[in-house]
Formats: sequence, structure tokens, C-alpha cells
Amino acid sequence: MTLLTLKDAGITLGAPLFTQLDLTLHPGDRLALVAPNGRGKSTLLGAIAGRGELTEGQINCRRGLVTGFLTQDIPPEFAELSVRETVLTAVQEGEDWRADIALDDLDIPEPLRDRPLSALSGGWQRLVMLARVWVTEPDLILMDEPTNHLDLSRIGQLQRWILGLPRGTALIAASHDRAFLDDIATRTLFLRERQSPVFALPYSRAQEALDEADAAIGRQHDLDLRAARQLRRQAAKLKNIGVNSGSDLLVVKTKQLTERAARIEAAATPAYKQRSAGEIRLETSDAHARALISVAPCEVTTPDGRRLFRCPQLWISPGDRVVLMGANGAGKSRFLSLVEAAMQGQEGPIRAAPSVVAGVADQGLTGLDPKSTPHGLITTRFDLGDQAARTALAGAGIALPLQTTPLRALSGGQKARLALLVLRLTRPNFFLLDEPTNHLDIEGQEALEDELTAKGAATLLVTHDRSLIRAVGTRYWWIEQGRLTEVGSPEPFFARMLQAPAAAT
Repeated sequence: MTLLTLKDAGITLGAPLFTQLDLTLHPGDRLALVAPNGRGKSTLLGAIAGRGELTEGQINCRRGLVTGFLTQDIPPEFAELSVRETVLTAVQEGEDWRADIALDDLDIPEPLRDRPLSALSGGWQRLVMLARVWVTEPDLILMDEPTNHLDLSRIGQLQRWILGLPRGTALIAASHDRAFLDDIATRTLFLRERQSPVFALPYSRAQEALDEADAAIGRQHDLDLRAARQLRRQAAKLKNIGVNSGSDLLVVKTKQLTERAARIEAAATPAYKQRSAGEIRLETSDAHARALISVAPCEVTTPDGRRLFRCPQLWISPGDRVVLMGANGAGKSRFLSLVEAAMQGQEGPIRAAPSVVAGVADQGLTGLDPKSTPHGLITTRFDLGDQAARTALAGAGIALPLQTTPLRALSGGQKARLALLVLRLTRPNFFLLDEPTNHLDIEGQEALEDELTAKGAATLLVTHDRSLIRAVGTRYWWIEQGRLTEVGSPEPFFARMLQAPAAAT
């Protein structure tokens, strides 16, 4: 039995997003949908949900198929409704009890249910909207970036819910969270402009299989072109002999070899090359101090004096990539703010060496004035001429028409790449990064990982991105039970947080 079939599906919005997409979805499938930003993931989900149309091809759904769609954005009409009222908008009259069952299934605490949706954190809002989807008892659930705004405890909560779905419920999740896709997916679709491949594997193993398949296609392409060149050389020799000898047979043979070479060249498939959303590069300066950041034994408190955790003597040396871990509210952001203050010369238990050149990127992108333009931001902050600034912005994925428009017109991914361009132009020797992969697609995440590990600059990092932590971390600080301690691996923290109940805040 099939729930859904796409045949030769394609969508063009100015340029083709994808074409020749074939997909069959069965009950119980857990499909990861993977593509860079702006390549059609949300558009495809919208078409499957009936909120858009294909440009070509067709979608065939099982009769009576019920589809639920968790979109990235919270519709504004729900902002002032309570949590319970939000879920009730999807319930038929007289079945109000179903709302509480859906909220129970997603472990949404009772104290939150009468609060306005707008009063909740972004993570809880996402789970409430998922409860609104779930209350309709869908056969197929579509999720667009479901882990956005979720900390690790809520990601664990979401993963447990997905793994506990009825066997016949299918799921398509578009996400850039590689660890999440590895944990929940049984199949992976790589959405491409032509002939999107599907593997019956979770994301990381599917990516390895895809790389091998692309490499094999590339090798075969080279062999085909080599064979075509050989045929053309043979044809050229025969042509010369035929002309000199007047042999009609050799003329015919020459034509046959030339036509055969042309057929091989036309059929040869080049290796797939992904269009980049923009280059991510980091530049660093030298650091001569043995310890860039020094922390004396101290208590870290909130601005109003409430104790958060006890900190031992610590230091960050050139080349250290320190990951600061802890539950929400443990004090990670407060610690980062104290480190940033120390780098600006503020006295206290945290000290920065005079040679520190700081590169700071926070998850709110507060260093980017939304009223400014990308071009104005770069030329004002850095000694770059007009053409150099335009070249740098284009290389970071900010196309020419967007370079002189206000930053608020940029997508989240474009703003994130702009923030990383600012980092590069700062040429720091110490990176202070708070959720740097928010809004970055997988291509961007992997490029950032490569840059951080290749450049060797010291880093203090806060992130919920498990793949990023595993790829770049060399030291791990864990805030737990009111103390910061250094641990040898992040895995115990991951295990603890993914199983922990999310706090009702």
C-alpha cells in the first residue's frame, strides 16, 4: 500500500527548484528531506500538503489521506490564543477532549496550557503547533525545520514522540539538523534540480552512499569522454586515409565513428555539482599569549546577583576549541557575556590577554542592524572599497540586488552568512560563538566546521548542534548542579539532555 506517489514532479519559480522527482511513500516511512537553503524543501512540502501546485508532473495521494503540516512560522492569528485554544482550532465541535490528549502525547506541561502562545519560548511554541497537527490524527506528517528553536531536552522530547508514533503513520522532515535526522529517519531524499536520489538509510549513511554514487558517475563520465575522444581520433585517421585513397567505405566508416562518439558524449552524465549558497571562510590573526582567556575561581551570578554556578580556575589557550554545555537557564549565555565584557576591558574574575582579537557571533545576530544594508554594514565597519565589498558579499551568498536593501529583507540563512563574513573580515584570534549554525544549511554547517578546525583559532562555543560539537570541540565544559566542570567527552551530556524532561518555562 502506498500513501503518496510523485511522478516526474517539478517546481519552477523563476528557475527550476527541482525536476524529474520520483518518490513513493509507504505507511510508516520516516523520510529525511535534505537540500541547501532556497532549493525547494518548503515548496515541496507545501505542494504535498495541498498549499501549492507542481509546475510539472503529478502527486497521487491515497483516497482519504489526512496530512498534517508543521510549518516553520507560527501563524499570527494564534499569538494571543492560549495553548489549549490554539490546539482546539483544529478540533471539531464537541471533541474538545482531544486537545488535551494531543498535548499530553507531546508532554506539554499543564501549567503552560492556559498561557498565551506568544508568552512561550520558541521551542514550546513549536511543540504546541505540532500538537495542533497531531490532534487531526494525520496519516502523513510534514515537518519543516522541526528542531528550530528547540534545545536538546526538547529535541529529545520530539525524537521520543516521533519514535513512538503508530507504525502506520508516515513522516517527512525537512531539516538541517544532521544528528536529529540520523536519529529519526529511515530514508533520505536529496532534493536536486534533476533526478533527486532516495536512499533507504538515515542521513549520514545516505550521504556516504550519495558521495560514492556521485563519484562513480564522475568516473564513468570521464571514461565515456575518453572513449569518445578515442573514436574521434580514429575517425580523423580514417578520414585522411579515405580522402587520399578515394575509398567510399572508409568515408562511411568515418561517419559511423563520428556519430557514435557524438552519441556517447550526449549520453555522458557529469558528476553532480551542488550550487553553493555562498562561501564560508574565516580569517584569523596570530595570538602570542599562552592563555587568551583566564578565569579565576568564582561564582557566576545573574546581573541582579542570583547565583548560577561555581566556576573553577580555567583558561583557554591558542588552538583550544571549548564547547560550553548545560541545560537552558544554567548560565551559558551569562558566562559568554562575561567573557565578552572581559575582552572589552572590564575588570573581574575573567580576564582576556591584550593580544585577543575577538570575533563574536550570537544567535540573535544583534551585531547586524536591521535598518542597515549589507553593503553599508561592510563598508562602514571595514576598510573596503565599493567593488571589494560587493565581491566579498557576493562570495558570501548575498546577491547584488540584495546588497543595497535593508537587512530585514534577507533570509535567516543569508543573515547568518553575512554575520560569518563580518567575522572573517574582523580576522580574530578568538571566536565567541553562540548558536552559529542557526539558519545555516548543511553545506554551510560543514563549511563552518572545516574553517574552525583548519584555522586553529581559539573558540568558545555554545550550541545545541550535536554534529558541530562532535566535529570541532577539543575541550568540553559542562554546567551541572551549580558547578562548571571540564569533561572528556560531550556524549554523557547529550545522553542526559535527550532523556531529560523539558522545563515548563
